[in-house]
Amino acid sequence: MSSTPAGWYPDPQAPFTIRWWDGSRWTEHAYNDVRRGQERPSTATGSPNISSTPHGQVPPPPPSAPTQGAPINLARRPGVFGKGKALDEAHAEIARLQAEMARLGVLDILQAQAERDRLAGEVTAQQQALDAERQRFAAAVAAQNADYNRQQSDLQRLRGELEQQIAMLRAQVVETEELAILQEAGVYRYHHPLDDSVAYRAELDRIRDQIKTMVKKDGGAIWAATDWHVNGSLAQGRKMVRDFSKLMLRAYNAEADNAVRSLKPYKVAASKERLDKVAQTIVNLGKTMSIVVAPQYHALRLRELELTADYLEMLAEEKERQREERERLREERLAEQEIARERERLRKEQKHFQQAIATLLAQGDTEGAARLQAQLATVEDQIENVDFRAGTLTAGHVYVISNIGSFGEGVLKIGMTRRLDPMDRVRELGDASVPFIFDVHALYFAENAVKIEREMHQLFADRRVNRVNNRKEFFRVTPAEAREALVRLSGELMTFVEVPEAVDYRQGLAGATERVA
Repeated sequence: MSSTPAGWYPDPQAPFTIRWWDGSRWTEHAYNDVRRGQERPSTATGSPNISSTPHGQVPPPPPSAPTQGAPINLARRPGVFGKGKALDEAHAEIARLQAEMARLGVLDILQAQAERDRLAGEVTAQQQALDAERQRFAAAVAAQNADYNRQQSDLQRLRGELEQQIAMLRAQVVETEELAILQEAGVYRYHHPLDDSVAYRAELDRIRDQIKTMVKKDGGAIWAATDWHVNGSLAQGRKMVRDFSKLMLRAYNAEADNAVRSLKPYKVAASKERLDKVAQTIVNLGKTMSIVVAPQYHALRLRELELTADYLEMLAEEKERQREERERLREERLAEQEIARERERLRKEQKHFQQAIATLLAQGDTEGAARLQAQLATVEDQIENVDFRAGTLTAGHVYVISNIGSFGEGVLKIGMTRRLDPMDRVRELGDASVPFIFDVHALYFAENAVKIEREMHQLFADRRVNRVNNRKEFFRVTPAEAREALVRLSGELMTFVEVPEAVDYRQGLAGATERVA
């Protein structure tokens, strides 16, 4: 099979014509196939022939043939490009170009496409691997973010718990500080809490029996040296030590007894400190004879001071409770007397109405009897209400009152009374014990007035004027706050006076201003 040089191919548009393909298009270089008896092409179409190329060289071949025809090898074929030196040069150039292509390893177009497809596959695989790595990294970042958020949540929760603990500890510190302030102000705290004054008295008697036992001869109340010599005599030395020991013990006991007799419950700490100093003074004075108050005996006397203070405080509290109980019983007795008097009065009115109605009916005056019957129904309702008040111990009036002339603004008294007329109780509170009468902000009747009063006291417990004696019912509360609390607890709107009249107090202020002017 004949062949043509690489890059020259049969022209599909012109039979028996060989044309140069530059790799992307057909060029103007062409010649006739001499094997078909055609003449060498000229440039009839304006395109130069093969011999018209520079230096007679064949243009470089394309990567592959655009057609499927078998190339014709023009090498060494006489008569194609003519004879002579030009033909030899052409063959030599063709051979050189073919050798250069073989050396460079130029691929044909199919091999290039295969390489490109392979490289594209590698790029795609690398891109997919990169995407997978990116997704894995994103998942790892998301997991780290979730873990970070969880840690932040745990830290926030832990911080909240710590803040609650700190708040609790601060509350305890505040309470401790308040206790110290109360102690300085004379408020007493029990050292040995017992049930009542009788228990304290019994414990005191037991302690004092132990004190008497230790004070007796060789009871161990005081310690001293036993090898003291006087004039070379050990017996005289012991007698001298005993005499000095008794003297020291008498001085110590005199101070201890005086502290017990003059003791005030809130001064117990100062009394104990004073007794400690007395014991130390005896140690200093009796140093040469090693005379000291026995620690066990000193501890008994200190305990005696504590129990005495507790006993005195308990007595005071019991007296206060007894006074308040007497006041409560008096209030109950007055309420029962009022109820009895009111019941008796209403019973009399009921009987009068019944007799009058019977008389009118006997006279045939049914209209008059009907009017009296309506009034009788009102009296019977009042009797029923009085009977209910008498049978219900918790029924009564909750009152909110103030006395700005006596206690200043912003101080209210919140209490309850079972009196039929609650103003009787208000007037009693404003007797000679205070300079001005009380002003009423609210009077609210409730079937369970005791419960409402207790809840009001609990609501404003931290605003008590007297934080030691909870039976005192004075609070640092504004009238508006008391009204809101009473409405919330009772569930009803009521008449409430925000600004007290305080007539006497304000008139006194006005008179003082006029005198100054």
